[in-house]
Amino acid sequence: MPAVVIAASNLMASLCERLTGEGELHTFSDTEPIQALQAILEGRPDVIVLERLFAATPRGAALINRIRTDPNLGGSEVRVMSHTGDYMRQVARPAATVAAGVDKGAAGLAVPSPGSRAATPVAPARGLDWHGTRRAARTRMRGGVEIQLDGNPATVVDVSTVGAQVVSNTILRPNQKVRVSIPQEDALMRCRGTVAWAKFELPKPSAPPVYRAGLEFIDADPAAVDEFSTRNRQ
Repeated sequence: MPAVVIAASNLMASLCERLTGEGELHTFSDTEPIQALQAILEGRPDVIVLERLFAATPRGAALINRIRTDPNLGGSEVRVMSHTGDYMRQVARPAATVAAGVDKGAAGLAVPSPGSRAATPVAPARGLDWHGTRRAARTRMRGGVEIQLDGNPATVVDVSTVGAQVVSNTILRPNQKVRVSIPQEDALMRCRGTVAWAKFELPKPSAPPVYRAGLEFIDADPAAVDEFSTRNRQ
């Protein structure tokens, strides 16, 4: 697989114009990081390009970190590029990976064009799991623990200070904004959230359909979330 390109849909054409020398391009929207990662793991492309704006997001940074630390992808060059062509950075491999002989290249270099701003390194992040970005430690919940999303009950699978995985009988869609109510011992903690990913799951016999989703908390109190997870952990 010659090259994989990941960018916002409205920036993809401009970015691909600057990669005409890379041959066949396999493109993925910035809303499809899991699909992109699966294609990368299976195809081991020569070049992986992330548009700079996506690379600067937590999910983009997590994807970069997942790729750069995978020994099986040592032969893939990872670049962060601007769709305008005024910025390009080759992502460095971790020292341990290089020492193991997986990547014999030099450290990554920021290569801004004349007059452009200095390169800003992409922040390190935790590995990307198959549902999205893992930016904080997760706690598995015991069975039957629920929160409310827009007033509808949802079973909590696991939770961290920045989000939760839930199962709901109510339809949940990616990028949907929801009002989150988390039960405390003597009150409800309310905050806003965004559905980061969601998928429909085929129901078991005689059971209703469910939607499994990942939530990102927008303004939750980390201490209150931590207390909730500690009290209800598996």
